[in-house]
Formats: sequence, C-alpha cells, structure tokens
Amino acid sequence: MNDVVIVNCTVTDARAGGAQSAKASAKASAGAPKSAEGRIADAAVWIRDDRIAAVGPREQVLERVGEAPRLDLDGAYVTPGLVNMHTHLSLSLPGQGGDSVKNMTAHELVLYMADGARRTLHCGVTTVRCVAEKEHADFALRRAIESGRATGPRIFTAGQALVCTGGHGHEASDTMECDGVDGFRRGVRTQVKAGADLIKIMISGGIAGEHESIDTPQLFSDEMAAALQTAHAWGRKVTAHAGPAAVIAEAVELGLDCVEHGYQLTPEVAKRMAERGTALVPTLLVTRCKEFFDELGVPQWMQCRSLGAGPRHLESYAMALDAGVDVLLGSDMPPFWDFEGTNASVRELECMSEGGLGPAGALYAGTLGPVRWLGADADLGTVEVGKYADLIAMDADPLADTSAFRGVRWVMKGGRVVRDDRSGWEKQ
Repeated sequence: MNDVVIVNCTVTDARAGGAQSAKASAKASAGAPKSAEGRIADAAVWIRDDRIAAVGPREQVLERVGEAPRLDLDGAYVTPGLVNMHTHLSLSLPGQGGDSVKNMTAHELVLYMADGARRTLHCGVTTVRCVAEKEHADFALRRAIESGRATGPRIFTAGQALVCTGGHGHEASDTMECDGVDGFRRGVRTQVKAGADLIKIMISGGIAGEHESIDTPQLFSDEMAAALQTAHAWGRKVTAHAGPAAVIAEAVELGLDCVEHGYQLTPEVAKRMAERGTALVPTLLVTRCKEFFDELGVPQWMQCRSLGAGPRHLESYAMALDAGVDVLLGSDMPPFWDFEGTNASVRELECMSEGGLGPAGALYAGTLGPVRWLGADADLGTVEVGKYADLIAMDADPLADTSAFRGVRWVMKGGRVVRDDRSGWEKQ
C-alpha cells in the first residue's frame, strides 16, 4: 500500500456548519467557530492508496500511522475538492470561439476536452457533472481518466442532451433531437446505453438560441413525462435546461430532479421545488459575463439577451434560497476559465455566496450538496474515513470567506497530488 500523512492543516468540510442543505448551512454561516464534526484544527489526514484511512487531531492520527511519509501543508485549510455540476468541456457558443470548436475533427475535439479536464482538476474541481457533450467524446474521456491515460476530474455525464426538433442547442452534436413519447423514450435509452449517469432535457428556450426566446416552451407534457419515467426506471435522475416558471412548474410536478438556470422563477414555483426536492443549479455567471463573451466573439444579440436577463436571474436565485431549494455549484462557463481574477468555478461560488448563501452554504453547494444529488456521498464530499482522498488546500478559511477558494494551491485526487504550488505540478 502507498501511505502518506497530511499534517499541519485545518480540516474543514460542509458538516462544520451543521449543514443538511445549502439553506441550513447559510443560516449557520457567520465566520464563527463551527462544530467539531467536519472542523479539526492541527489535524492530520492519513491516506492509504486512494482513500482516507484516518482523520483527526494530529497526535492521535500519528500514533496510529507509524513511519508513513509526512506531507506538511504549512497551516493550510483542507477541504474536499469542488464539484461543478454544470460543465460543457466541448462548449461552443455562437461566435468565432465557438465556431473553432465546432470545426474540430473528432480527434482534435477529444484532445481539446482532455486539456480542459486537466485544467479543471488543477484549479481544484475534482468532480464534474457534464450536461451535454459532443459526439459522446465525454465517455471516451472518462475512460481515459479512470484508466490513468489522462488527467482530469471524476466525470458524471448525461451524454447528449435531449431536445425537440429545432429545440435549444439543436445545432450541435452535443444534443439529440427527439419528438413525441417514443422519441424521448428512445433518446433516454440511447444515452443510458452509451453510459450516461443522468439525463438532461431541454424544456425551454435559452440564451444561446437566436430563433427562440428564454421563455419558449419546447416539450409537451407527455414528452417530459416519457423522458422522466424512462430515466427513473433506469435509475437515472433528470436535469432540465429551463428558464420560465410555468414550464419549470409543470416539470417539477412530473418528477424533475434538477433545474439548470431557472432564470424566471416565482416564489410559488420555488416553494414547490423545495417541497418536491427539485434542486437548482443557478449558473449565475451566464447572465453577467460580458468579458467572457467578448473573448469568444459572441454576437451582440446573445450578449444583450444574456446580460438583460441578469437582474431577473438574481431575483429568481433569491426566491430559491428563501424557499429552501437546494442550490448547487455549476458554472456553465468552462470550469477552469480565467474570469474576474480567478477561475469560473470559484467565481460562480462567490456569486452564490454573495447572493445570500454565505460561506458555509457555499461550501455545501460546492462539495457535499452536489455529491448527494449524484448519489456519490458514500465516496465523496467530506473528509471522512473510507472516502476518496479528493482534497484541496488553501491558506484562508473558506467558512469565513468564500473567496478563500481563490487561493487553492494544492490539489489531491484519489491520493495522488496533482498540484503543489511549492514544488510544481504532477507530483506523486
């Protein structure tokens, strides 16, 4: 076995705020000392192979370990790696930047995605949920990462998103056009056959479709029901790209598990989402990222639609928090993208915190909340014995200020250090 002991650190995870949800964690967020569970000063973490063998006060752990090598983190705060629940490693928005991705060959595309996966992991995102990727390249990339041929985060993926003919995102190979009950049943089964962990459906228009508006309904009730019933029968949750309240309300009643964006919620719909256990990945950055759009050459019609939706988007997010909806981190922008002085994942988490969630709620929304939705909390999401050693370290306290994540300087995935700013990258 390969053993290492992390020392000279404070271990912090979402349990430190007593969090059962992002809402509960937000209430506990005040920068004050937290409960002992999930918060250990002068801690040590014993790693055996890819999992955590012990965690606790330093002296107690070292008594058990013996002569295993020590890894001194110089007083850093250690948390679970971040989980980004809305990623597109093959993203191609309208404009010159997106066109360059669309024009890639299959070989170029998978190498492009592999580079993005590596950069994502290095910025502290150790797990991603992909919600529409081109040509099923995400499955090949996941296999390469799992076998050690590529470096990247753990990937949970929906494969191709399911859209109606001409629906949101139909222009690219990251979607599959379906129509009618039989069409959507077949669409779900096609993604499951390919290896999908979840299903994504597009139930309304959005920001990136010139021929539609955000509030354009795009699936009939029987089509939504068919997709949801089929996915649930196969043990897969369903998330939906959705903007308007009326469309979301219908999908929630039919059993939808998660909403992406939710640009135009109402208090009533948010309340029903909370009651039904429908999560929200708000992707706040997508309506406040002019710098990113300019960099990619995104046309003015899309920029106007996106930025114009920003105030209502924030109101919807506040409604979700007030109702107690479980909100989860998801950037939509590439997780690693340099944006406003940090990467897109951290900037999205900061926006969520600033919008009313607070630091403890943000820690939950970026770690434990997502893995619970993914059904992976037996292996991920907290710093506990038996879980994968997917850990990140920073010098500031994330329970005092979410911007602490800007200072991530060390990343471990599965017991392997993949980033160490003191000694370089890709260290064993």
